[in-house]
Amino acid sequence: MEKALNTNGHVIIAAFAMNGPAKCSGLDVERYSPEKLSKEMGSSFQLIKNLEETHITPWQAEQKFMYCCFKKVDFL
Repeated sequence: MEKALNTNGHVIIAAFAMNGPAKCSGLDVERYSPEKLSKEMGSSFQLIKNLEETHITPWQAEQKFMYCCFKKVDFL
């Protein structure tokens, strides 16, 4: 992303929230908080906004998701 985005470019990332499922389709998943994802993104990206959503599956199970919008910043 660092090479693909120009300075001030935006990226939105969706992930399982910290209180989301530990598995999906039988596979282990990584869960994120906005702080954890910000750390993964590094200092080139500034968190602009985040929100959580509860998705109801066709089997009526709840899955918590987290969405983050980041802006690529230019540190001179």
